[in-house]
Amino acid sequence: MKLKSLISAILIFALMFTLASPVFAAAPASESPQEETSDILNDFVSFFQKTFYKIKSFFDSIRYFFEVKEEGVENTMNKNAIHMLKSVTDTIGDSFIITTEDEKVIVVDGGFKNETDYFIQYLKAVTGQKKPVIDAWFLSHPHTDHVELFNEVAENRTNQVTFNKVLLNYPPVELYESRSQEEGAQMAGEFCRISKAFPEKVQILNTGDIFNIGAAKITVLYTCDTSFIDVNEHSVIFRMDLGGKSTMFTGDAQVNAGNKTIEMWAESGLLDCDICKMAHHGQDGVDRNFYEAVSPEICLWPTPSWVWDNRNGNLKTLEVREWIQEIGVKENYVAKDGSKVLYLN
Repeated sequence: MKLKSLISAILIFALMFTLASPVFAAAPASESPQEETSDILNDFVSFFQKTFYKIKSFFDSIRYFFEVKEEGVENTMNKNAIHMLKSVTDTIGDSFIITTEDEKVIVVDGGFKNETDYFIQYLKAVTGQKKPVIDAWFLSHPHTDHVELFNEVAENRTNQVTFNKVLLNYPPVELYESRSQEEGAQMAGEFCRISKAFPEKVQILNTGDIFNIGAAKITVLYTCDTSFIDVNEHSVIFRMDLGGKSTMFTGDAQVNAGNKTIEMWAESGLLDCDICKMAHHGQDGVDRNFYEAVSPEICLWPTPSWVWDNRNGNLKTLEVREWIQEIGVKENYVAKDGSKVLYLN
């Protein structure tokens, strides 16, 4: 088995080297041999990286096609359902696909870039479409483990997936830069650059917005409050009513965002939901009072095994799990156990 892997690696390297050979022939003349060598080397490295990624993506697509088949992922295009996708690398990240009875598709976040091929194969199985169409794609906040996959799809995978609308509320890149929030600045900047290709598809969310995506009714309860420093506190919180069930999506909202949401909506009845997506992967997110206000029967945990078990000993997951048990939640869906589907009957 090791010999086969070694031979495969050698063949792939040889293929990429052969494909890259025109780079040397086509390199423009430089002012000096040193500059020419440097330019050629940089071109080769860039071409090598891109080619390697394409080849890896091709093989990953095949791998995840069979993995999704083995998982028995159902086509739910005419059903009200929430799919919570696992992480293929057992890492943090949010990835939700929602289908409606009138054949609309909604995505919330997506995860890291390296989850893209699994996400696409899963989406194909859910929709039954060779090139799936996403009607609305929500981005909760500019952190890599939530939105890097969207950036990859929007920039490099439009031949595989179509999206009609992307909904978000990011603060200005300059704000993150002024606060040394490097990851927030990077992801918000990436979106600004990429979205220049589809400005007509961008919808900025505001607190209090109410609209429908097919049979799904969306009520936006909280959007970015820039007085809070942490990027997680800029997460969009929204309620989705679909199929007779209500679901609270929280992104990575933490205590400040959770408390402000309670202050604004405590008397409205809108916080009380059947289902709650656990904030910040079920650790160090909103406080107990938020979950008590939502009072869910079912919780969705986009949580890898090492976060669920608090393996490193520095997370609040075990405490949050106690809250949920004491509040009386009847059922927990946890991403560490694999991708899950919840029918909204």
